[in-house]
Order: sequence, then C-alpha cells, then structure tokens
Amino acid sequence: MNALNNLAPHAHWLLRIGLASVFLYHGPGKFADLEGTAAQMSMPVFMVAMLAVAESLGGLLILAGGVMKDWMTRVAGLIFAVVMVGAIFLVHLPNGWDSIGKMGMEFQFTLLMTSLFFLIKGNSAGGTATVE
Repeated sequence: MNALNNLAPHAHWLLRIGLASVFLYHGPGKFADLEGTAAQMSMPVFMVAMLAVAESLGGLLILAGGVMKDWMTRVAGLIFAVVMVGAIFLVHLPNGWDSIGKMGMEFQFTLLMTSLFFLIKGNSAGGTATVE
C-alpha cells in the first residue's frame, strides 16, 4: 500500500492525460476541415472554429496546469465543462444515456464530471497522500 500512497499525489495526471487526449484529438482535428465539420454538426463555421480553439486550448491548459499555474487547470475545467454541456444538450441528450451505437450522453457526462472536478479542485487535485 505504501507504493500506492506514494503515487497518490501524482494520480491527477491519469485524469489530466485522459481528458487532454480526448480534446487534443477532437479540437485540432476540426481545423483540417472546418466547413465539412460545420456541415456535419449543423453549426456555423465560426462556431466550429471557436469549438476547435476551445478544445485545443483546453487540452493544452489542462496539461500545463499540472506543472504550472492553478488558474490554467481551472480554466481548462471551465472550458471543457461548457463544451460538454453544449454537446449534451445540443446533440446527445435526446438519444438517452447509452453511447454505444446510440449517440447517448454517457461519455460526454463522464467528461463533464471530470472537467468539473478540475474546475473545483484546480491543482489541489494533486494534494498529498494520507496514510490511515
């Protein structure tokens, strides 16, 4: 157990890297074909460009925040939370919970909850391990 307790202060990186990987995959990918993505999402090109910027910037901030400033982590959490609330209400909610083949919201909800965790906890998510 001591080995796990020693790793505990660094466990926030598991969530940071997971969250960043999703948004750094989807954000920059939208820039390659803004018009096509906008048509696919039934959104104006400008909004898709803003979404791509938000996802890309958030992905960089959540990683940088882990070694730099608390505000970076919190801003990334806020950006991701706004993006996920939009995704849930504009696309996924009408399809229910199940995201396997049904475009439901379970994955987006999980990303939203992780984003809110970083918004609320900031860099204190890395805290110190306690032994009981």
